[in-house]
Amino acid sequence: MAFIAKPDGDISFLSLVEKEGEDYGYVAFMESIDTVILGRKTYEKVLSMVDELAYGERDVYVLTRTPRPDSGKIKFYSGDLAELITNLKKQGGKNIFCDGGAETVSQFLQNELFDELVISIIPVLLGDGIRLFGHNFPEQNLKLTGCKTYEKELVQLHYILIRN
Repeated sequence: MAFIAKPDGDISFLSLVEKEGEDYGYVAFMESIDTVILGRKTYEKVLSMVDELAYGERDVYVLTRTPRPDSGKIKFYSGDLAELITNLKKQGGKNIFCDGGAETVSQFLQNELFDELVISIIPVLLGDGIRLFGHNFPEQNLKLTGCKTYEKELVQLHYILIRN
């Protein structure tokens, strides 16, 4: 079972792989996207750690059950996720990045909205916590397209989803 946080939401274990000058491909990856989708809890967690989101000029959609007014490039979205993704894909542009959290990842899986998954494995077994993939989603087949190991023992697995 894969966890993205401890049961109380603590993510301090991520510091195990911090290394000055190492971004684990983040800058290059961010150049390939123009839209970010994240859940409200993740949005609030990130804002509790930094003054502002580090997504630049990209459109950011925060999934929330409670409608809120948009704030610049940040759009609070309380509609149907599959409809949002369909509309964004129709607009063209670069890739869409789902930046979590667990509930948002589960919604993407339940609606079979992922085309690719990049999973970073941190060298620690949490034992319990907030599940990365949640539950109640259909079986989905993956094809490994890349695997990269870094000096601090972080491993990134890159999969594409196989559609039948």
